[in-house]
Amino acid sequence: MSGSEREEQGLANTGSGVPSSKIVPEPHWGLLIVLSGPSGVGKGTVSARLRERAPELIYSVSVTSRAPRPGEVEGVNYFFRSRETFLRMVAEDAFLEWAEYVNNLYGTPKDFVVQNLREGRDVLLEIEVQGALQVRERFPAGIFIFLVPPSWEELRRRISGRGTEEDAEIAARLEKSWEELQMARHYDYIVVNDDVDRAVDRILAIITAEHLRAERMLRRVEQWLVHEGGGRPPFSS
Repeated sequence: MSGSEREEQGLANTGSGVPSSKIVPEPHWGLLIVLSGPSGVGKGTVSARLRERAPELIYSVSVTSRAPRPGEVEGVNYFFRSRETFLRMVAEDAFLEWAEYVNNLYGTPKDFVVQNLREGRDVLLEIEVQGALQVRERFPAGIFIFLVPPSWEELRRRISGRGTEEDAEIAARLEKSWEELQMARHYDYIVVNDDVDRAVDRILAIITAEHLRAERMLRRVEQWLVHEGGGRPPFSS
């Protein structure tokens, strides 16, 4: 379940957990891109546009214990599992993060994410702040991007301008957003969502730059040096 969808449904987090062991990727793995931000910032819209413009990104599909709704497809909207199966998966360390929302369980499947990363694919995980921080504990090598509004006034306008919530609900969402904005310091990048396409441009630039980091490219250069070096060790001084 995406972070924005959890927020749209107004679901309350009643419990969560994250295993303590960390995942260390190999140099040939793809990137785990974690997109997060405060309630109302537009994560879902930016994520959807990002996937339109970069269709090679693998979107992480959540596991849930709730029953499928009309039109939902296994492996597209969710991986649907019984509550018993979900809890067994928790015991088997099958999730990067998981939480319970109004008696339904939701989690990010570790095997789905790791398999795609291992095959060199970049994986996009759009998730709420709490879940993103849990993923950071588990997969610190991920690329953590925090989406922010151009101003607090604009975020207030976006949240209150929907016309579908009572004043108390709007106040609660604003308070939640204020608390979540304070978590920005735990992220690698902060992207301003002043315009959806500009925000996506910035995220794509981050992904490109991360792929070109020296520690990711040195393996390729090392292979060239070993192949052409006539027995000389690579990177010798």
